[in-house]
Amino acid sequence: MADLQDRNFDDLIDRFETRIYDTVKGGWRLQLLQEDLAQFTHAPPLTIWDAGCGQAQISLWLAQQGHQLTLCDLSSKMLEKAQANFEQHGESASFHHQSAQSLAIQTPVFDVVLCHAVIEWLAAPLPSLLTLAQKVEYGGYLSLLFYNRNAMVYNNVLKGGWRLKHILEDSYLGKGNKLTPPNPQFPHDVIAALTEHGFTVCKHTGIRVFNDYMTKQARDNSNDAELFALERQYCRMPTYRDMGRYIHLLLRRNKANDT
Repeated sequence: MADLQDRNFDDLIDRFETRIYDTVKGGWRLQLLQEDLAQFTHAPPLTIWDAGCGQAQISLWLAQQGHQLTLCDLSSKMLEKAQANFEQHGESASFHHQSAQSLAIQTPVFDVVLCHAVIEWLAAPLPSLLTLAQKVEYGGYLSLLFYNRNAMVYNNVLKGGWRLKHILEDSYLGKGNKLTPPNPQFPHDVIAALTEHGFTVCKHTGIRVFNDYMTKQARDNSNDAELFALERQYCRMPTYRDMGRYIHLLLRRNKANDT
């Protein structure tokens, strides 16, 4: 797949920072991801590739646990932010200004591959994902975060109006604003594809299973701590987890002798 078909966020980096990273809901996402990845905080040093690193909050956290990080991003501005974050905290890593798909051709396998909020912005999400998944060592892990198509459908139906026709005709993708990914994925499709290629789901979490369906008035009248407590209580339960705005999967690549 040509890089030009994939989304480069050089023009949106400031909006990402104010609308996603520096928000309460961004903090919730980070905390739930860290909970799902907690097993790596007491692991021996691992090789970890952050494929499409953005500003690299999770990579920085893992580097602080003693792991060896390789990071790449198609956006030079995102990569500069990531490098600055590492330097500010006295951590080092290998940084590459290129797409994850092109770097995959050049790198060895890794103990852990992170692919967070990337595939929904790609021209060919599942084929690209399977390319990245092959860079996971047998017995290693893939941490995959993606924009949930279930949530996009449900949220648009709740808003009604002109959106209903697009949902019925399955022509609603790419209709949102610039921060709405053009290729969200159904969790069952992603899980089926990775299972077929030798992965087993270890963690399955929905990110923002309630918050994004609430009206502004309902959110304004709610306590953030109580709302996040509810998110945590339900985000890993079947049904609720598959309605999160984002889905996080931690998958293990099966060894040949796994039964």
